[in-house]
Amino acid sequence: MSDPRTTPSIFTRGAVDLGALRPASKPTPSAAGPAAGAAATPAAGPATGVPGGSPAAVIDVTEENFQTTVLQLSMTTPVILDFWADWCEPCKQLSPVLEKLAAEGGGSWVLGKVDVDANPRLAQALRVQGIPMVVAVVGGQLVEGFTGVLPEAEVRRYVDAVLKAGGVQVAPAEDPRMDAADDALMGGDLDEAEAAYRKILAETPQDRAAESGLAQVELYRRIEGVDPAAVLAKAAADPDDLDAQRLAADIEVLSGQAPEAYERLVAAVKRSAGEERDAVRKHLLSLFTVAGPDDPAVASARRALARALF
Repeated sequence: MSDPRTTPSIFTRGAVDLGALRPASKPTPSAAGPAAGAAATPAAGPATGVPGGSPAAVIDVTEENFQTTVLQLSMTTPVILDFWADWCEPCKQLSPVLEKLAAEGGGSWVLGKVDVDANPRLAQALRVQGIPMVVAVVGGQLVEGFTGVLPEAEVRRYVDAVLKAGGVQVAPAEDPRMDAADDALMGGDLDEAEAAYRKILAETPQDRAAESGLAQVELYRRIEGVDPAAVLAKAAADPDDLDAQRLAADIEVLSGQAPEAYERLVAAVKRSAGEERDAVRKHLLSLFTVAGPDDPAVASARRALARALF
């Protein structure tokens, strides 16, 4: 989780020496070549959609092919790296969004999938602290990204920013009002962001993107100055402390663990009654608004909430 006021700019570069990320040396084949009957293994190279054509939208990145599939490719095409693992449930929420945007990109950028379990040296070199983690490489240089699950609109804005950093023309924003509000949010000016989102909602009521933005402002305000580890520990120690459960759910959402946050609050609904129960229910609905109605985890949690209430 990161505080919006302290999150580094995505244009912070050069923190990692990418040129040093090369595969470990391999034994040189003997002059006699491969053993009899053994099939020759083709040399690793950039993944392409067609022979000699443009890069594929999604490629698998490993320690062995990083030099060609990322560093060399990034000199002409921005590469966004998605660090994931099969056991990581939040990764299963974020990866489909990235893959969808990569397909929509039409070759303007490439999504590189990095399995951290299969490529520990690569994860260590790029300072992966938690997954899912997203960073980009443009012109051989690192462009910082984010950790955890973000709404699709914010992921799309990150991709657009990477493309602009790579000199790729990006279609103008459909709604400059929303751009200004989102910029204020990402810049940490919560008061300005709130005013901007409220203005949009006054002009276009039930604008889902503005509702989500306003819910994010409220979420960031609730977690300002808190110690995430202490909050989660307190919630674990006392399941009946509903204030602790609500704040712990906020921490989990910002840490890319939204399904766990929803499950926590549904359980709190089951254990509470009256005004306390309604407060937990409203808090959960506010977290649904952050994610947006199309999030499959929200749909599942809504069904669980309905069962808990009725």
